[in-house]
This record gives sequence, structure tokens and C-alpha cells, in this order.
Amino acid sequence: MQTTLQTRQLGTTDLHITAIGFGAWAIGGGDWQFGWGDQDDAQSIAAIRRALDLGINWIDTAAVYGFGHSEEVVAKALRGIAERPYVFTKCGLVPSGKNDGAPTENISRASILAECDASLRRLGVETIDLYQIHWPTDEIAEIDEAWAAMVELKKSGKVRNIGVSNFNREELQRAEKIAPVGSLQPPYSLVKRRIEAETLPYCRERNIGVIAYAPMQSGLLSGTMTKERAANLPANDWRSKSPDFQEPKLTKNLELVERLRAVGERHGRMPGEVAIAWTLRDPVVTGAIVGARSAEQVDGFIGAASFRLTPEEIAEIEG
Repeated sequence: MQTTLQTRQLGTTDLHITAIGFGAWAIGGGDWQFGWGDQDDAQSIAAIRRALDLGINWIDTAAVYGFGHSEEVVAKALRGIAERPYVFTKCGLVPSGKNDGAPTENISRASILAECDASLRRLGVETIDLYQIHWPTDEIAEIDEAWAAMVELKKSGKVRNIGVSNFNREELQRAEKIAPVGSLQPPYSLVKRRIEAETLPYCRERNIGVIAYAPMQSGLLSGTMTKERAANLPANDWRSKSPDFQEPKLTKNLELVERLRAVGERHGRMPGEVAIAWTLRDPVVTGAIVGARSAEQVDGFIGAASFRLTPEEIAEIEG
């Protein structure tokens, strides 16, 4: 896909991605444990197409988002597009079988191979551009079988590149004993900075591409979240149960938004754009995944693709 936005190579993969990618977690709907409430598929499709029109050249989804629904919506959005963007998806989280909307971790070879075939069908693509293990399990040795299966999929041509999500340094090292890790997808925002101590330095050292998810902390740092809105999130929106959206953390997090707002106002930027730019301030982070459920939301964050903060502004934001 041609784009007017600047791109960077994602680690050692063959992917050259824009600084922002479209995140398709929320559009999976509210019928599972980590859903974002009920969604309008037509608006979700409009959001994806708006992102592509503005130059975003990659979409990140997962089989678990609505247990396949997100991938199906992505496929509908891409129909009729002459030159599709890169499509990234994930495996390793499957329905628990308890009919409660909860996923369970399964990174066995058989499960990963079956999930890949199912994702290819739902997405309507011949090859997945980046296939990622969504979560490691509590047993680190299970990475061996899982990563070998990912290598197998790459050799088969069903996926072009392989990566992981939510792995720490030790888990990355375990996988790399089998084959190089193309990319890591970790949570990273002003509110969640744990990866700075060990994981990001390891990725820098090993040239593992990093695509950060939830740079606005799932909308908390967008500038549109208020105490009233947080208190009225629907029951099938996972954020209604998140400590970050409840006191005592909520007040502290919204105070951080005001620092983002102050910096943004000097540049005509929204707080969310500043939050994303903060995540992208370190070159080890190749791109940030930003979700949207309407075209208007895309318009509200697209400026972060080219906006960069000064060292003084970074210090001001971090307080």
C-alpha cells in the first residue's frame, strides 16, 4: 500500500510501517470478557477506511477480539480495496468453552496451526503479514513448541513474519533460542511504563521491532474521558472494571491528561495525540497501535503520526 506518511522498517522484518497503525481490538464488540461494549460494524468499517485514506498502512487485530468478529469486520472493510494494507493478527487465546465470554491461553502447536487457518479464512487473505503469539502462558517451556509452530507457519508461506505480544525479556530470550523474534507488541503508555527497565533495552540490542499497544491507555489519555463518562461505562466494556478508570487512580490519570492538554494546545494538538507522540519518542518503538470506532476518532489522532515532542515538553509531561 502506498502512503504519504513516513514509514520505518519493523525490526528485521520486511515490513515498513507508518508510525501509527489501526487497532481493531474495540471493534470486536462487547460479547466477550474484554470487549469495549456494543459496536456499530458500519462505523467500524468507516473508521478503518478513513485510517487507510489518511495513509495508515497497517491494521492490527486478533482472533480473540470478539472471538473472530474483529477479523471479519476488517475483512469487510478491505473488500474492494485495490492495494490492501498490511494485516497483523494474533493467536494463542481461544474461547474457554464455559460460555462466559472468557478466553483461555493455548499455545500448543495444534491450536496455533488451526487458529492460523481460521484467521486466514475470516480475514480473506492468502498470507498474514505479521502473526503474533498473543500471550505467553505461565509455563515458560511451552514457548518452545509454540515458537517452533510459528516458524513452521512462516516456512509454509501462510505468514510472512512472526512476532510476539506481552512477552518479557526472559520469554523473548527463550523464543530466540529457536528463531529470531521479528517484533514485540507490549502495552506502553505514560501510565504503563514497566517495559522500560528491561524489555525495551533488550529489543534495542536485538533489533526487535516494537509496536506499542494502548498508547492512550485505552482512551483514558485521549482527552475525552471524564469522571462521569468513566462512571457510566457499560457493563460489557472491560474498562468499567479496570482500576485505572476508578478511584483513586482515575483522578491522578486525569491530572496527567491536563499536562498533555497544556502541551497540545501550544501545537493545536489533542491530548491523545500528545500521549501517542510521547510513546513514539524513543526510536526503539517503531509504531503505536491506536484503536478507533468511528472516522471522527481517526481524525482526532492521525496528527500524532508526524508530531514529535521536544525534550523540554517530555519533561513537562512526565512532571
